[in-house]
Amino acid sequence: MKDQEMIERRVSSESIYKGKILHVKRDEIELPNGKPAFREYAEHGGAVAILPLTAEGEVVLVRQYRYAHGRVFLELPAGKLDSADEEPFAAAVRELKEEVGAKAGRVTPLGVLVPSCAILTERIHMFLAEDLTFGDSAPDEDEFLEVVKMPLSSLVKMVMRGEIEDAKTQVLALKVWQMKGEPQ
Repeated sequence: MKDQEMIERRVSSESIYKGKILHVKRDEIELPNGKPAFREYAEHGGAVAILPLTAEGEVVLVRQYRYAHGRVFLELPAGKLDSADEEPFAAAVRELKEEVGAKAGRVTPLGVLVPSCAILTERIHMFLAEDLTFGDSAPDEDEFLEVVKMPLSSLVKMVMRGEIEDAKTQVLALKVWQMKGEPQ
């Protein structure tokens, strides 16, 4: 089946909820076979995630409580784009400084992650940050973070054992591991 034969056409759209981060919609659609259906989804303005890698091969992560899951997660520094026209690179530099107090001499784009393509429009722009220098962090006033450093090899092993559930952290750890070589 060709892509063109799979496209669903929007007939109407209804805003269910408009919040600070998410805008939930319900669209009436026409399926490729002409039958009616509906789609519910959340619009999200986008985000960035950064894997800070020290010269010693350590990854800088944060531990933080995630309300939606009711527990603390170990994950890479990340954050939402502040506006629709904010450049992801600038947001990555900002989040790196805010969350872990680091400035990178080299920032490499590593593509985009769509974490939940069926129900969420969020696109996470991924970056590798290297040649790091550290200073004071400046988390947002509603962020409570603990900075954690560990070897990239240890993070990859945690991902492979199923101990890291956060999608952006999994994908970035495995991408950088593939780029830098297999952990010992």
